[in-house]
Amino acid sequence: MPPTRRPKLSVIVVVYDMQREATRTLYSLSPSYQKGVEEDEYEIVVVDNGSDYPLSESAVKAFGPNFTYHYIEHASPSPAMAMNYGIGEARGEHLGFMIDGARIVTPGIVRWALKGLEMFPRPIVATCGWHLGPEIQLHSIQKGYYNQGVEDHLLKRVSWEQDGYSLFTISTLAGASMDGFFMPMAESNALFMTREMVESLGRFDPLFNMPGGGLVNLDFYVRANDLPGSELLVILGEGSFHQIHGGVATNAQVDTNYFVRAHQQYKAIRGKDFKKPMREPVFIGHMPRPFLKFMEFSLGKVLIRAEKNEPTTF
Repeated sequence: MPPTRRPKLSVIVVVYDMQREATRTLYSLSPSYQKGVEEDEYEIVVVDNGSDYPLSESAVKAFGPNFTYHYIEHASPSPAMAMNYGIGEARGEHLGFMIDGARIVTPGIVRWALKGLEMFPRPIVATCGWHLGPEIQLHSIQKGYYNQGVEDHLLKRVSWEQDGYSLFTISTLAGASMDGFFMPMAESNALFMTREMVESLGRFDPLFNMPGGGLVNLDFYVRANDLPGSELLVILGEGSFHQIHGGVATNAQVDTNYFVRAHQQYKAIRGKDFKKPMREPVFIGHMPRPFLKFMEFSLGKVLIRAEKNEPTTF
């Protein structure tokens, strides 16, 4: 039976035909894995966007009493409406969004999200994304040396269930944050805001109706950063790690024009080309040892720009 106390935070996770990946994702959001937070402080709202091979409700609820499961019949190929459905079902004072349920998160992400959400009246709490494997997954797949079997071996080798920060040792920064933490990000795949801010945005825009959503998550992030009085915070030392699952955006092998069409759709909807939000964030978080190599990389990117007399600020 779910808790009756209203949670501080509801995290909406959209899944589609990813039993292998979602099982790991949901475990990483469970009270058994998350540290420094009580189970009645947050809830996980799992929305299955019409999977042919769905998760079972009992399997989802087994992760904890703060988990709920919702299956959408006759779903759109885009996850936008599934996210909006989850917003409607969420009970929390604040909302978090994982539009791709194939992402394992680190053990302090809920704790630090809650800290960030309490710091300002209109906070946007963002996290960086990583890809499991030695480089961005699309490149690895195209070169033929990365697949689910390789990924399973990597995850087993680091025993991430016992030490989630070990994920940093087998990953690379995703394309949206490939220049490091101190340069603007294009999106965040574990993003947190107040409910009022989400409703003022009109939620996720269903006009982004491509399979996988096209740039719907990037559009949501841009529009959030345009909200008057908003404050962007970026959590260091935490993040989400994308698993290979055949998704049309990250793992596309056949549709090489997907991103071209996604950008064309964005321009048709917004009347302009997509651009990253150029904002200087407030940084919060901590420095687990495996994370430090990415801090060094990010600082290196800033120093290279400085040596070339290029802008080093947002």
